[in-house]
Amino acid sequence: MNALGPRICILGPSNSGKSTLATAIARKCELPIIHLDRLYHHYPQSSWYPRPADEFLALHEKAIAQESWIMEGNYSRCLPQRLERATGVILLDISTASSLLRYIRRTLWQPGRYGGMDGQDRLSWEMLHHILFVTPGGRKRNAALFEQLRLPRVRAGSVKEIERLYMEWGLNTG
Repeated sequence: MNALGPRICILGPSNSGKSTLATAIARKCELPIIHLDRLYHHYPQSSWYPRPADEFLALHEKAIAQESWIMEGNYSRCLPQRLERATGVILLDISTASSLLRYIRRTLWQPGRYGGMDGQDRLSWEMLHHILFVTPGGRKRNAALFEQLRLPRVRAGSVKEIERLYMEWGLNTG
């Protein structure tokens, strides 16, 4: 984990565990944590209402300018700038079925989650559609990008591999 440096970017499909992993690493390494969903969406409990694009991009630029951080989220329109500043990348590449199961579990039984907006997430057709039809293409793009990176990098291709990272790096979620 130390090889990833002081600015770590975590990528992966929705509900892959990016926020939880980022929180655990931030806690252990004393890094500031940036959840991109919180920068992108306007107000807590707003049904995930997005900010104006220029406002989000300004917040993103300010965040990546910091000396150290762990940042989780995709938001491909500003990914090149993020990767330019990153010193390491973690790709969580779990299956669509695992993402779907984790989404259903978190919306029905996990009130409050790392990186989420205030209040419990709600099961929605939009998110189900996103996981089933958008996420597979994003996984392919992330995998291709990951192979081209010249930064220190770690890939976890399953939930079991993510759990192994927690063990190897001495991380906990509590």
